Amino acid sequence: QVQLVESGGTLVQPGGSLRLACAASRSTFNQYAIGWFRQAPGKERERVSCITNTDDIRTYYADSVKGRFTISRDNAKNTAYLEMNNLKPEDTAVYYCAAEWYGVASCLAGGRGMDFWGKGTLVTVSA
Repeated sequence: QVQLVESGGTLVQPGGSLRLACAASRSTFNQYAIGWFRQAPGKERERVSCITNTDDIRTYYADSVKGRFTISRDNAKNTAYLEMNNLKPEDTAVYYCAAEWYGVASCLAGGRGMDFWGKGTLVTVSA
């Protein structure tokens, strides 16, 4: 079992920046690919970004955040991050991180089949 805890969500003005963190409870964190997902009120869950756990790290982004968001991970700290810049009101959502044991197929497919999920952190972009 891996517990994931997101942090960093808050109210931010349009054009602002935030960094979300996803802390994992186990040192086997490096065996898991990590995904960030979000769900806005009344909308379906959306994949935001995925990062592999391989030596040659690969990252994937939704078109809506490409160029503005950056996913990263620090295996020594059992933590993944989502750096969000130039935030827009439409980025308002609860952001979740999730872990997938080796491989990113579930992440790229929208999250179904991810092995573990956090409880989410709320990001509100508003003036």
